[in-house]
Amino acid sequence: MSLLDKLRKKLVRTRTSFIGKISELVNLHCKIDEDLIEDIEEVLIQSDVGIQMSLNIIDKLKEELRITKTKDPNKIQDILENIIENILVSEYEGATNSINLNPEQKPYIIIFVGVNGVGKTTSIGKLAKLYKDRGKSVLLVAADTFRAAAEEQLEVWAKRVNVPIIKQKYGSDPSSVVYDGIISAKAKGYDIVLVDTAGRLHTKVNLMKELQKMVRTTQKLIPDAPHEILLVLDATTGQNGLVQARKFKETIPVSGIIIAKLDGTAKAGIVVGIRNELGIPVKLIGIGENIEDLKNFHAREFVKAIFQ
Repeated sequence: MSLLDKLRKKLVRTRTSFIGKISELVNLHCKIDEDLIEDIEEVLIQSDVGIQMSLNIIDKLKEELRITKTKDPNKIQDILENIIENILVSEYEGATNSINLNPEQKPYIIIFVGVNGVGKTTSIGKLAKLYKDRGKSVLLVAADTFRAAAEEQLEVWAKRVNVPIIKQKYGSDPSSVVYDGIISAKAKGYDIVLVDTAGRLHTKVNLMKELQKMVRTTQKLIPDAPHEILLVLDATTGQNGLVQARKFKETIPVSGIIIAKLDGTAKAGIVVGIRNELGIPVKLIGIGENIEDLKNFHAREFVKAIFQ
């Protein structure tokens, strides 16, 4: 199954909701008028595209209708698809908008952040599998020492993917675990180090400071590290995830976003607006529970999966 076919299958809830509502509007309106445009704007906002991006799309829609003098409401869907695709493709041009699966740096350090329950540990396990399938040696670091269950969950993934894990006892200093992990990776020649951190609430100042300390610890051992700081967001929380994202961005240099659980929501429109609102690219998307269901984000395929 191609990536596009898999996306079509996994994003069926969003496609059914979004395109279904657009089709209903077209059937209700005999002509293209302000009422139809306003209703489409409401559908975009309800799909978690975001207010600013929705307004941007509507402005472009109005301009396209004016230039082409389109009168047929049935043309609306195709026009919207082209507008959203052009916006996303222009935003995501360039290799820096994808996870580097063949980094030259060694060890290549990736730190994962995000609140509890967003799918962070699962994303780590799946990315470990992606790297291992490309012949990379991977080390997991259990730096979430605040919850005993977190270490256990990461251990399950380490066994499932068959990669080693560095850990310390419950309540240890997370930065010391990061230190031990990187020292071990350098000594044993690991290619990739994936660091799990506590599912810290963005309102907990002390926990955010701990994140900053982990970043500093990493930089003392490898000056250009961490090479990625990935923020994991749960797609089913929609725009609420943006509040979390802004707080993390204020604290540490987040380089990319993983949108998890896209298959479980009708509001995958968050992917459309998030780069515009945060200035941080979506680099990976989680589209299912299987170990291979973590994919590099491709804007064009994502739009086609929703509209076609």
